[in-house]
Amino acid sequence: MAVIKNLDELKAIQSQTSERIDETKCRILICGGTGCLAGGSGQIYDKMCELIKDDPDVEVHIGPEIAHGDVTVHKSGCHGFCEMGPLMRIEPQGILYTKVKLDDCYDIYEKTIKKGEVVTRLLFSKDGKEYEKQDEIPFYKKQTRLVLENCGQIDAENIEEAIAVGGYQAFAKALFTMTPEEVVKEITESNLRGRGGGGFPAGRKWSQVAGQKEKIRYVVCNGDEGDPGAFMDRSVMEGDPHKMIEGMLIAAYAVSAQEGYIYVRAEYPLAISRLRLAIAQAEERGLLGDNILGTDFSFKLHINRGAGAFVCGEGSALTASIEGNRGMPRIKPPRTVEQGLFAKPTVLNNVETYANVPMIINKGADWYKSIGPANSPGTKAFALTGAVKHTGLIEVPMGTTLREVIFDIGGGIKGDGKFKAVQIGGPSGGCLMTPHLDVNLDFDSLKKLGAMIGSGGLVVMDDKTCMVEVARFFMNFTQNESCGKCVPCREGTKRMLEILERIVAGQGTLEDLDLLDELGNMIKDTALCGLGKSAALPVMSTLKNFREEYVEHVVDKKCRAKNCKALRRFVISPELCKGCSKCARNCPVGAISGQIRNPFTIDYNTCIKCGACEDACAFHAIHIED
Repeated sequence: MAVIKNLDELKAIQSQTSERIDETKCRILICGGTGCLAGGSGQIYDKMCELIKDDPDVEVHIGPEIAHGDVTVHKSGCHGFCEMGPLMRIEPQGILYTKVKLDDCYDIYEKTIKKGEVVTRLLFSKDGKEYEKQDEIPFYKKQTRLVLENCGQIDAENIEEAIAVGGYQAFAKALFTMTPEEVVKEITESNLRGRGGGGFPAGRKWSQVAGQKEKIRYVVCNGDEGDPGAFMDRSVMEGDPHKMIEGMLIAAYAVSAQEGYIYVRAEYPLAISRLRLAIAQAEERGLLGDNILGTDFSFKLHINRGAGAFVCGEGSALTASIEGNRGMPRIKPPRTVEQGLFAKPTVLNNVETYANVPMIINKGADWYKSIGPANSPGTKAFALTGAVKHTGLIEVPMGTTLREVIFDIGGGIKGDGKFKAVQIGGPSGGCLMTPHLDVNLDFDSLKKLGAMIGSGGLVVMDDKTCMVEVARFFMNFTQNESCGKCVPCREGTKRMLEILERIVAGQGTLEDLDLLDELGNMIKDTALCGLGKSAALPVMSTLKNFREEYVEHVVDKKCRAKNCKALRRFVISPELCKGCSKCARNCPVGAISGQIRNPFTIDYNTCIKCGACEDACAFHAIHIED
């Protein structure tokens, strides 16, 4: 690849590449995101390449380089509709095939690629209606995809395709037509708030770094994303890495930084691989490194792999980890903007925040503020998981309601179950319930309810979910991930976990509920870092909103969701029992007795509540007592 020496050459590449793409008769974009790869999309990609290469009548091109050809085959990033993967998009028709299997490749090739016909069995269908175009599917139709706009639409490993859809144009605009001060002002006026959790205004961070006397400055990207069930940043890094890199370049220009770091958790090998490729391509094209686009501006970018510590999502712990030290938060002040990486002023934002920056520079702060509420403008990406029909990666304007997300985009609760709650913001967030379905999803609205957007994880729960067990699960995660530096987090979360484990084991007391509340408030008020201060939020919010379930666990020794094993009680319905003895023969502890052809009984003092009897009964005579 030749070095791009100026703005005219960048625009020429954009025009030429767009023209080549438009001239291609058929583009096959196979989802190469982590989820679809796990479902076999890598083998599907290989099979489609094999079928097309063997056809002498087709001029084919395979791989990331742009070339003329009748058919081109590409690996894209995550399309977002994870529930329906592996996914394949056919352009220019805009067809989206869902749940594609290896055996489907031949039909796709023979019917769609060669004849232009649609393989209807692979289309998404709902209520008897088949959706041929991706944009018509309700899951996508209700979204506003800006940060995720190119994910699934371009070759994730091709810098020219990124340039073709406008990549690096915002950076060039900033570099050639704006001063650093003007860039900072534009970001400040847009009211872009950090998408990593706290929602701190990005422009304020940038202006504070730009105003420091120290001239050595750094730009750091937090790609750690440690929340269970969250994969928004991962999808951007895998599917459109150049958008994030461009945002970092603009930030570096705005604060006069010459070096940057991307901190990515080691559990994201594909994201790391594609980031390395993207950085190498940008360097080869002269968009990273020295004298970028023929100017005196230089910026070098490095990747650091995290070791899987949740606490390294906190800014000072992250920078300590990059420096080679143990990832532990420090007392503030000084803040990261004053003494961050290597004790130098540092701009630290997450992946999604940087991915918003090019749009703001291109279209202006006023355009950005026209999306969503004034206090939280723009869009937000969410990872929608749990007991919802259509899980996946979505993007909606800030201020969208939970009801719209869960029922319009997610399709409602699985199995037509009843909505119970949603855990938002991961282990640092809180639970929202039915009365909150119409609350606006923005930073300030959720803060009033004792919850937070966090990085954007949404775990939907139905009426079969035990909220005490949910609290125990998140507290177990938080306690395991505590760095141990401060006593409130190290010891407080341990004590809270012990209490929750007693409760789900049927050994809790009413005094334990008061102690949970007291410990939670103590941790919130005295922990060292933001992660520690929010560690107890899942427990405190469930204790507040679902206290009756806690009381049932400790007083009635009962779990209404029948999830807590120690509180289950198996019973045999005598009117259904045929006396076949199969349950007794499968019981590992001999807790079931009786005579053949007569109803059997369970000795509850001996029963270990394993459920083997229920699984063995062919007559459905055994069930958990309500």
